[in-house]
Amino acid sequence: MPNGSDNRTAGAASIVISVDAMGGDRGPAAVVAGIDRSAAKNPEIRFILHGDEAILKRLTRRRKALAGRCDIRHAPRTVTMDDKPSQVMRHGQGTSMWSAIESVRQGEASVVVSCGNTGALMAVSMIRLRKIDGVNRPAIACLWPSRNPGGFNVMLDVGADVKADAEDLRQYALMGASYARNGLKLVRPRVGLLNVGTEENKGRPELKLASDLIAASAEVGGFDYVGFIEGGDLPSTRVDVIVTDGFTGNVALKTGEGTARLIGDFLREAFAATPLSRIAALLALTSLRRLRKRIDPRRVNGGVFLGLNGTVVKSHGGADATGVSAAVKLAFQLAKSGFQERLAARVASAGLPRQDAAPAADGTGEGSDKPQ
Repeated sequence: MPNGSDNRTAGAASIVISVDAMGGDRGPAAVVAGIDRSAAKNPEIRFILHGDEAILKRLTRRRKALAGRCDIRHAPRTVTMDDKPSQVMRHGQGTSMWSAIESVRQGEASVVVSCGNTGALMAVSMIRLRKIDGVNRPAIACLWPSRNPGGFNVMLDVGADVKADAEDLRQYALMGASYARNGLKLVRPRVGLLNVGTEENKGRPELKLASDLIAASAEVGGFDYVGFIEGGDLPSTRVDVIVTDGFTGNVALKTGEGTARLIGDFLREAFAATPLSRIAALLALTSLRRLRKRIDPRRVNGGVFLGLNGTVVKSHGGADATGVSAAVKLAFQLAKSGFQERLAARVASAGLPRQDAAPAADGTGEGSDKPQ
């Protein structure tokens, strides 16, 4: 197997992704199957896989697309979904998660991908990569399917921390706007603050203060503040960036994923109900496949940790090969666009996105790759 240095110098265009191969509910087989799909589609990606060496060698040996493109780092232990973040922080050395983050810290890889325990991943990322100067609380940003031309809105925080005060929400607005500008090619993103109503008198006092702070930061932040938004605005064309605390964001995210699966189940039941409906399903097969792909939460899998000195992509714990491949695609596109260097670190540390580079008029500037 090539070493980490070889991975970095294998080609000027290569992007090295560090993968926690043992994290997730489906185990290393699903992770390896997912990165194999990504490797088959994109020759620029190389991987450092962290986990049980014997298992990973056996799994990768069967994958032609991974031949010569993986460096396996043995990690004898695994962080489980039941492990407490505080325990992992103290005793996490030797786990595949810790090892995967360490590769980014050492500069061997551009980004880390893990399907593992979210709390533990954030905790280890914070102690190994450290928060960017000026960031109170890192946030997890996700892509939410929407009716906007690009197909997605950005929402944060979706689970890094259940609490967020007014200043935290202001920082989320700055980081989210920068992510949208560089990731979705939006020159001037529209930012909204999630609330129980759009009226100015609605919501908790800290939300009202946060609204004032975000509005005051809009000009220097290079975004338009649309004010309070409601849950029904999440997939709408009214906003590009949704700002909220981690508790509310995570509930909204899980509700959206569950609803998408429910709609898929209802459609299958409806088209299988009678012989005539099965014929209708055959006639509408192309449209149904398009709809299934559009609402499939696996295809927009991957939350990005913002506010750290390194890029971390958190895949859903139950992700299958399709979900893992989607997370790897997002990680690749962020790394290739220079997301960490050009955007998150400078914006969050200064609190001012003056160093963001807006996309060029011809679409060749920063953020020309849309993560999805």
